[in-house]
Formats: sequence, structure tokens, C-alpha cells
Amino acid sequence: MPLRERNDTIAAVATPVGEGGIAVIRVSGGNAVALCDSLFAGKKPLLDVPSHTVHHGRFLTGGGETIDEVLVSVFRAPHSYTGEESVEISCHGGMFITNKILYAVLSKGARTADPGEFTLRAFLNGKMDLTQAEAVAALIHAKTEKSHAASLAQLSGGVTRRVEHFRTNLIDLCSLLELELDFSQEGVELTKRDDVIEKLDNTITDIKKFTTSYLYGRVLRDGVKVVLTGKPNAGKSSLLNILLQQNRAIVSEIPGTTRDVIEENLSINGLLVRLVDTAGIRQSEDIIEEESIRRTHEELESASVIAVMIDSSEMMTKNDSELYHSLLRVSRKNKSIVIFLLNKSDLTNREFSFDLPLTENESQMFISCLTGDGIPEFKQRLFKISLPNYDSGSSSILLQNERHKVALEKAVEKLDLARQTLANGLSSDFVAVDLRAALDYLGEIIGITTPDDILQNIFSKFCIGK
Repeated sequence: MPLRERNDTIAAVATPVGEGGIAVIRVSGGNAVALCDSLFAGKKPLLDVPSHTVHHGRFLTGGGETIDEVLVSVFRAPHSYTGEESVEISCHGGMFITNKILYAVLSKGARTADPGEFTLRAFLNGKMDLTQAEAVAALIHAKTEKSHAASLAQLSGGVTRRVEHFRTNLIDLCSLLELELDFSQEGVELTKRDDVIEKLDNTITDIKKFTTSYLYGRVLRDGVKVVLTGKPNAGKSSLLNILLQQNRAIVSEIPGTTRDVIEENLSINGLLVRLVDTAGIRQSEDIIEEESIRRTHEELESASVIAVMIDSSEMMTKNDSELYHSLLRVSRKNKSIVIFLLNKSDLTNREFSFDLPLTENESQMFISCLTGDGIPEFKQRLFKISLPNYDSGSSSILLQNERHKVALEKAVEKLDLARQTLANGLSSDFVAVDLRAALDYLGEIIGITTPDDILQNIFSKFCIGK
């Protein structure tokens, strides 16, 4: 059935799999209330209760056996999450109970919801636009305060308002140009070409500025990957434990203690930092350690920041210098940021000689995993290099979704063509074609002109019960 014609009844468990205090089964569609009523034994039939009410009773199998005592919430169309008749069944948590209730609902004619189908129906029924629907998934997966705030701003329509502002400007321009075509034989010019070009330039500038916010939005959504690397016993695992404030990694004086990759999350001022502790890099004939070092190199390939731990209490050898140069080559190839952490500053009094030539994306700093010296400064540097020039107090809306970014870039391409057409003195109908194409790309963002295959792809990434 085409996406926009679905009106059957769907059901799914909306809470995570496992045991817990409660679980929730969602049911939505034209027959949702009647279907659940046939399986519910309470003081009143669900068919007779008003919207937004909760009712206690027993939920039954199709054969009339009690499954559990439940609370059933009834939401009448169109005043529900999906805009349809909806029911939410709150039962005791546990896979057996939730699955048995779900099977009972399915036995009465409902079908299992596709991933994200509840939110898809909310979008199709006009309860939210496409950016807000996508914000639901982003909000669920938010891991820090800042990513939560950015997702909440999108859910409240922040992205939509910006896109609608761009669309309004272009619709006004398009209307003028198309109206002008009706009077083309009379030689009437409703607006000067220079004025149209100026308005186009302003819109292009505004869209480009909004698009650049994706640099911040992506980092706030996905976090920044920081790989800790260096020679064995330089203090990588000690640093990981200090940053996490727990003994996550084994620390030993024996070289090669870390054999596998350890990844943990850390929040720095609301920024998600994905810390990756790796095996020390050195020549080894140990098969397991060789595999560990290979995995270290794999992690370095995808690192946003490479933190190279150096024991500053020892003199840097030629082999050390070659190792650090090789790490710089990897970082420059992958455009990673590098911080050389000169550990054990408490022993060296900061006299360590580090003479590698560094670029603007590479720096060095002294720290001590024993005393904690330099650790706060390292965390602050991670924040600043991950979000350069970011105003944490700004209330501006940030792009978090790559689909939105790509659509905005395509819209700008069409506007650039329209501007070039105007500058070359061609007819307004050619300009209008490019403006309408730009409007279509903007419309894709909020769901006005989004094809079904794109919608299917977007909502397939949602969890089953959302």
C-alpha cells in the first residue's frame, strides 16, 4: 500500500526490549480503540470513554484468559500523536507479557508497525512536518545536553521556520517574475533586474550561513572521536581513567598491557567525546599484540582528534621521532587534529625537548596523569578545537541532519544558476525554472515535495515503536 494511503491498524512495543517496571504497547489506526476494547476488561468499554483518559483493567487473550493488569490510555483522532485513533497499553515490564499482549492485538487484525511508522503517520496526517519527525529520532538518541537542546529546537519547528523563510522570499520573487511574463508583450518590467539579483544574493548568503551551522550540529549530534595513541607505557590508559574518573583500563608498568581497543563516552561542557584507548605502537613479534597495533591504525584512520601520549621523562630517540612523524602523516592525510600530550610533567619540570614542526592543526601541551596537571586545559582544548568559534550561549538553530544540508546546497546551486541567467539578460521564464527547482529542494526538507522513496528511507532508520 502506498505510504500516503495507509489507514490500517498497526501495533508495536514502544519500550526497549528487556525487563523493567512497565512496558508500553502502541496501537494506532481506524480500528485501534474497538480492537483493544475487545481484549480489555475494565469498568467501562473503551468505545465509550473520551479522549485522553486512562483506564485500569485486565488485558485478555483472544480466548478470554487474563494476561496482565494494565492501564490503557485512549486518544481520539485527530488529537493523538499519529492523528488517528490510538491506544497505549501500559503493562508490567518483561518480554513474555509484552509479546503476549502484542500477539493478542495482532490476532484481532492489527499488523506489526514498520520502523518509524507511528511518526510517519503523524507526518502524513499533518501533526508535524518532516524536520520535526526527524527530530523525534534525534531527540531519542541525544547523548548530551547540547545535542538534546539542538534536537528539541528542531522538534519545536526551528529548522522549519528558517526553511519557510527562504521559501517565502523565493516564492515572492518567482511570483513577480512569472507575473512579468504575462505582460512581456507590452514590455512591462515589474521589478528591476538589479533588485532581483540583490534579493537573490541576500537569500543565497542566508542559506549558505545556515548550511555552515551543520559543522556544529553534526559534532553536537555525533560527538567527536578522540583516539589516544603513542608508545607503550606513555600513560594512555591512565589518562583514560582520569578523564572518565573510574578505573576503566588496566594500568601496569609492563609494556603492552592494552591489547584491545577500549571506547567510552565522556561529556565535556555538553559535547560528546568518544574516547578510544588503543594499544601502544611498537615493533612486536607477539601475534596478539600485532593485531592490537593493526586495530590501533584502523582507529587512527577515522579519528577526529589524535592525542599522542609521550613520556616526557625520557629523551626522544630517532625511532620516537619517526613514529611521531608517521602519526602526523596519517593525521594530515585524514585531516585529523593532533595534540601531543607531554606526560609526566611533574618529573621533567617542562624541560622536554619537542622539536617536530607542527601546523595550525597540531599542538603540544604538558600534562601529568599523576598530579592532574594540565588535564582541565586538555579538556578545554578538546572542546575548542571540536567547536571552533562556537557560541554556547547562542540560541540560533543548528542543522544536524545531512539530508537537510545536501538539499540546501542543491537549492543554492539552482539559485546561482538563476542569478547567472539574470545577469546574462535572459528571459524571466528561464529564471523562474531555476527558482522553482530551488523551491522543490527546500520543500524536500520539510516534506512538501518529498517523494515516497525518500520518506521510506528516512523512517526506516527509526526504531519499531516510534
